[in-house]
Amino acid sequence: MYNLGTVMRFEIVRTLKKKSFWIMAIGFPVMFAAIFGIIFLSNQATSDAAKDLEKQKFSIAVTDDSGLIKPEYLAAVNATTVDNKQTGIDAVKTGEYDAYFYYPANLATQAVEVYGKEAGLFDNGKYTGVANSLLQLSAESNISPELRSVVKGTTNTTFTAYKDGNSYDGLKEMILPGIFLVLFYLLISFFGNQMLTSTTEEKENRVIEMILTTIEARTLIIGKIISLIILAFIQGLIIILPALIGYLLFHDQLNLPFVDLTTLPVNWGRIGVGAAIFAASFMMFTGLLVAVGAAVPTAKEAGQFFGIVMMLIFGPLYAVSLFISNPDNSLVQFLSTFPLTSPIPLMLRNAVGNLSGSEAALSITLLTITAVVVMFIAIRLFRYGALEYSRKLSIKEIFGRS
Repeated sequence: MYNLGTVMRFEIVRTLKKKSFWIMAIGFPVMFAAIFGIIFLSNQATSDAAKDLEKQKFSIAVTDDSGLIKPEYLAAVNATTVDNKQTGIDAVKTGEYDAYFYYPANLATQAVEVYGKEAGLFDNGKYTGVANSLLQLSAESNISPELRSVVKGTTNTTFTAYKDGNSYDGLKEMILPGIFLVLFYLLISFFGNQMLTSTTEEKENRVIEMILTTIEARTLIIGKIISLIILAFIQGLIIILPALIGYLLFHDQLNLPFVDLTTLPVNWGRIGVGAAIFAASFMMFTGLLVAVGAAVPTAKEAGQFFGIVMMLIFGPLYAVSLFISNPDNSLVQFLSTFPLTSPIPLMLRNAVGNLSGSEAALSITLLTITAVVVMFIAIRLFRYGALEYSRKLSIKEIFGRS
């Protein structure tokens, strides 16, 4: 094992020199930055355009059978009052006025009718905007500020929940334990293929024979696995740090919900459980992907198994509402206990706080044992499959040899 450090250093440096690693690592935050930027600019442009349209000056005729529109607001837009609806419509047709607004007697059952001179697909909206503004301002002037806030839905409401005699904010409680779920999802999604093909590269290049003349197969595969774990964490930091910095700097501009990190509750028990589940799960799936890559001769064949592994990992997400609302359900209990499907359910349930201590202890133990067994199988597969260039190893060959 004295060559373990050499293997790890070589694997890490070689991967960090690959353009594909950095494209994948940097591409994710860049993609999200571009998406949020487009959304922000689009919303800003739409808002500015709507405000500009409403500010545009045009001649208006109004018939108010409702009796709600205040004369001072009509004067503010230089609107002219006409007694007959048809007269107002004809005035728009002949070009005497740019727009005509008709407010019916019963606004609860009848629609406000707006007529205007064609100004283009987008500019036509200015007529309706002004008509609605006149009605809204007039109606609000008749009620108190208190009733206005109720009608507009702007009344502030506070809610305080209590658990074990102390105030409890379930959403904030989820954030720190939930980080492990997000990190696991990102690392497997963006680094899983690298794990799968890490043991087939030397096979396809036909250099594995020369490597194994100086380094024992066990040392080589353990070094690869540890290197993959280190590289995954490096990629995780590259993905998360820009997103965190972007949130802190631009959450106001993007209208993102503000979370005061200094007020986040720190539940070391749930954070510790989340870290343990994450470590055991990541080790297990790293070993599983490496084992699959070691058992097949080419990266192309290894890729065929990647979808199966991803189904095992992310399939339980379809039952996410069940994990939160009914943790005692038999399906939830099975998915939370079976090692190949348990990572997502366990981390999610730990984040929302419905994972008991006994369930956590049992599941983490099963995950750890499975991770050790999978690592052992991965090492054995690589030992006997490293020099197989044209066929997959059979189960008999894997476990039948001494």
